[in-house]
Amino acid sequence: MEIKKICGQKAGAIKITAEDNDVVAGRAFLYILYNELHAEPFGFLEDVFVDEPYRSKGVGAQLVQAAIGEAREQGCHKLICTSRYGRDGLHKWYAGFGFKEHGTEFRMDF
Repeated sequence: MEIKKICGQKAGAIKITAEDNDVVAGRAFLYILYNELHAEPFGFLEDVFVDEPYRSKGVGAQLVQAAIGEAREQGCHKLICTSRYGRDGLHKWYAGFGFKEHGTEFRMDF
């Protein structure tokens, strides 16, 4: 059997920031990815972070809502995000946006 690598699939990243007087209060990355299973791309939401002084003020919610809107605008058929076990409050927070637990993430660190 021969394993081949084929490059050329479109992909992109969008950095979404929340700024307060030119200070970045928070950020999120939305990756737009394609595969051969669907004509439409899918979105992967990663690295949602709000700086400590801005937490519990709705900044994270604004970032996630902006990412959801952008994923829809980009024509994504789904949006995926991941979170570690034991972060039940955060999981409930994501569920409030309409995310559903759907599987298990597998990871390999290098």
